[in-house]
Amino acid sequence: MIKLEFTEAEKQSLHYERYHHPHPRVQRKMEALWLKSQGVAHREISRLTGISSTTLTSYLRAYQEGGIEALKTVRFYRPQSELSGHQGTLEAYFQKHPPTSAKQAMAAIETLTGVRRSPDRVRVFLKHLGMKCRKVGMIPAKADMEVQETFKTTELEPRLEEAKAGKRAVFFVDAAHFVLGPFLGMLWCFARVFIRAPAGRQRFNVLGALNAITHELITVTNDTYINAGTVCELLRQLAALHLVGVPITLILDNARYQKCELVTALAASLQIELLYLPAYSPNLNLIERVWKFVKKTCLYSTYYANFQDFKQAISDCLAQTHTTYKTELDSLLTLKFQTFKESQVMAA
Repeated sequence: MIKLEFTEAEKQSLHYERYHHPHPRVQRKMEALWLKSQGVAHREISRLTGISSTTLTSYLRAYQEGGIEALKTVRFYRPQSELSGHQGTLEAYFQKHPPTSAKQAMAAIETLTGVRRSPDRVRVFLKHLGMKCRKVGMIPAKADMEVQETFKTTELEPRLEEAKAGKRAVFFVDAAHFVLGPFLGMLWCFARVFIRAPAGRQRFNVLGALNAITHELITVTNDTYINAGTVCELLRQLAALHLVGVPITLILDNARYQKCELVTALAASLQIELLYLPAYSPNLNLIERVWKFVKKTCLYSTYYANFQDFKQAISDCLAQTHTTYKTELDSLLTLKFQTFKESQVMAA
């Protein structure tokens, strides 16, 4: 029999901890010791707390040796995975060779370590490494990531800082070509849904200029082609905004009709700066997010029986970018641009 002496202060502390300690297992220990301090028999303590006499004895010895603080220690048996000893090797391998499935990862692990695990256990291990199943992104094969980073830091960001301070108006310019056809998206449904594919290849062209700060959208649209004349029309609309005393900069891609003499001469006469993005850099053009938003909002998984309805849906969506959809777009159109590291790009 283990005999213990309890002071009034210890009794009060045990009484408090049995209700207020954050861990339920520690609360049970405190309950057992508090009952002991009240003179309750060991058999009755075991019955009231639901623990064995051996467990109660271990609680009493812990208290005898270390007091209340010893009771607050919670020890769990935590088996170590056999793969833990190979973690560094596997992490380095998967950095260079990300698996497409748990089964592929399972085969690679077995080849590298000789350890075979089920797909479920492999998924747990991959998550333990900090990996997630992510959708693969796409960048143009000819994109130069170093050139993009240099342009972003030396050309784009300084002008955007001026725009934030009200010293410059920066517009991102690009054309979108919406072809009448099915835009397949995701739906919550009980069975797979099919949408009709309209006949013909009619397209609705939109040349837009997005204000980097206010997110105001200026557009020129047609059903034929975007050319230098269309760009000149957009330049005149921007000049008509009469932004007195504030220089205007347009961020554009390298489409030929945007770099021809007709466009550059008109821009110079209107005192509009044309700043061309590095080749193959859609990730640095803010207005690309607007086109993606339009497709998601009014085109994905939606059937339009005729071209007129198709155009009207796009036009209505664009007209509401600064009203109905302003809150959504403000959170989408932040001035944070994705750039890429070589380590993120899969080798050929």
